[in-house]
Amino acid sequence: MGMTASEVNKIKQAIPAPGVLPVIHERWSARAFADREVSGEDLKRVFEAARWAPSSFNEQPWRYIAGVRGTQTHRKIEESLVPFNQQWARKAPVLLLGIAKSTFSHNNAPNLYAVYDLGAASAYLVLQAAALGLTTHQMAGFDREKARTLLGIPEGYEFGSVIALGYQDDPETLGNKELINSETAPRERKPLNEFVYADWAKPLEWK
Repeated sequence: MGMTASEVNKIKQAIPAPGVLPVIHERWSARAFADREVSGEDLKRVFEAARWAPSSFNEQPWRYIAGVRGTQTHRKIEESLVPFNQQWARKAPVLLLGIAKSTFSHNNAPNLYAVYDLGAASAYLVLQAAALGLTTHQMAGFDREKARTLLGIPEGYEFGSVIALGYQDDPETLGNKELINSETAPRERKPLNEFVYADWAKPLEWK
């Protein structure tokens, strides 16, 4: 008998670090999505969180195309995914595509931080989703030009990721051994001394 969604969720929880927001440890990227719709109220809440992310010159360059299951938008986003992602993401009740305006509105100069700012907004979005009991999975595996054509996205907008959003289901519903193994494996992260430096490649000493 396979593991339940609840059992997997316990395995995926990070070891709490004192003073760090619990939702950061609770968030993880599931692929098994339950056949349960996301309410309009909760969908609005995750975008409200994204709205308050910081951005260069307060440009707020992010745009999200939201496809709710059963709509043409959901189908078009799904169609733009690579086959590996299509096999599981099609079950997600919501598929989001994040894009960013590549120029500043006040002077039309290139905004070199547009995608960075989109990433910040998406981080707020997925953390808010976790706080609401939702799960998200961000994907780089999609055809950008296909998405641009299918969704009528004009030039001057750069792509971030596709985000599947919904409620977690039992891993066995994935029906694929590779996916199930990934879904039930413990999470791992690099230790701080591998990416926090006092000088290049010299770990910061905590005092």
